[in-house]
Amino acid sequence: MPLFQEIDLNTYAGGQIVAIEPGSVAAEIGLRAGDELLAINDNPVEDVIDVQFYAAEEFLTLQVRRDGEILRFAAERAYNQPLGLEFDHPTFDTDIRRCNNLCEFCFVLQMAPRFRRTLYIKDDDYRYSFLFGHYVTLTNLSDHDWWRIEHMQLSPLYVSVHVTDLEARRRYLRNKTAPDILQQIRWLGERGIEVHTQIVVTPEVNDGRWLEKSIADLAELWPTVQSVSVVPVGLTKQHKYQMRTHTPKEAAVTLDYVESLQPKFLKRFSVRFVYPTDEWYLVTNHLVPALDAYDGQELHENGLGMVRNFLDEWEEVKKEIGDWRLEARNQSPISGLKSLTFVTGTLFAPTLRETAVQFQNLTGAKVTVREIKNERLGGTITAAGLLMGQDVLAQLKAVGVGDLLLLPRVMFDHPDRIALDDISPQDIANQLGRPIVLADTMGDVWDALIGESQVVYQPGTPAGDNIPLKLLPPDELENNQHFS
Repeated sequence: MPLFQEIDLNTYAGGQIVAIEPGSVAAEIGLRAGDELLAINDNPVEDVIDVQFYAAEEFLTLQVRRDGEILRFAAERAYNQPLGLEFDHPTFDTDIRRCNNLCEFCFVLQMAPRFRRTLYIKDDDYRYSFLFGHYVTLTNLSDHDWWRIEHMQLSPLYVSVHVTDLEARRRYLRNKTAPDILQQIRWLGERGIEVHTQIVVTPEVNDGRWLEKSIADLAELWPTVQSVSVVPVGLTKQHKYQMRTHTPKEAAVTLDYVESLQPKFLKRFSVRFVYPTDEWYLVTNHLVPALDAYDGQELHENGLGMVRNFLDEWEEVKKEIGDWRLEARNQSPISGLKSLTFVTGTLFAPTLRETAVQFQNLTGAKVTVREIKNERLGGTITAAGLLMGQDVLAQLKAVGVGDLLLLPRVMFDHPDRIALDDISPQDIANQLGRPIVLADTMGDVWDALIGESQVVYQPGTPAGDNIPLKLLPPDELENNQHFS
């Protein structure tokens, strides 16, 4: 039954359209950027999930607000023809649902002062869980939310469990009214909704017997529970409570325990079910497992298998470099670039150094890896994605950089391509006087070395003016403000 009769569209906040795809349904019926989508087939839309769900029909009626007037458009959708709408936000009623927990390990509560406002928003939105794989606690859902999850079959969801015992979880979340997570997951399973779960492990809080119980409880809910990611707690120097991070010995014990469970679950479920994130392997200097140890689970955003993907991709790049060497007959691919500087966090630095030595031996380019300490958040924050632009600038100015600087792309994982402290790659290029390429893999590094990078940040370019450009040799950089 449509909800249109219950809502006054004159006061309803719909989705702000920012772009129309050419050849789409929206383009054919005359929708425009700036229109506000209110309803589809008399169903008000509150996010892109509603749009996808209600626009799946062959015949559509769309209501939009344009210049204060509500207009109705009829459309017939051809097979596989996209609706073709891009919105300014995935959610229309509010930007993102806020968290109602006060977890002592919450990264938002540990943020340093004077960052941009959005970094202090505690998000816990089930819609972002479905759309983007964000982990949520399921502690703030309304009856309407549960109805949507069931009615629209929002599966899979990604759920932060942390500990399955009700009272222990309430203490961990600092939420006296947190629902029973096992009952919630059972409810989802009865309706065909699958979940991927995570447990953020804190020493002497939810490890040991609590971790054993939580994994066992979740295993009893297979196949509703598809996976359990085991994640070490991360604490900044702004942490105000009594929690602490794992010692290397404690991390090794936890890693060994989780890995000991995998053969049992593999025999029971045909998948390993419980997966340690990459950080456990890096801090204990254990070899990361082969890619098939992740059973095809798409959990990279939670830090599973990223290192293995990096290493496997490097093996392919080595073959590419070897093929080039055979064809080039010892001609240099560097085109004037004699030295490269890699930047990373302290966690990944040992792995990157080993790879950089191999890269240097294969290509002849001098490679230096610079391990940047996170001064703003503290030495316990070691991931490259949380590096600060100011830390990169300060620490590189003290030691110098090569002809080309390669920064981790994940450091600028923001729509405006800025770091946590609002510093852009262009800012760093301008201040250091060196061109910059963002890299995820060694393939990106190889592309940079042979001049095939699609985007290069050259010093002297105003922020925001970057376009795909080629590298010039260092002796030409001084006389050119733009690549050509």
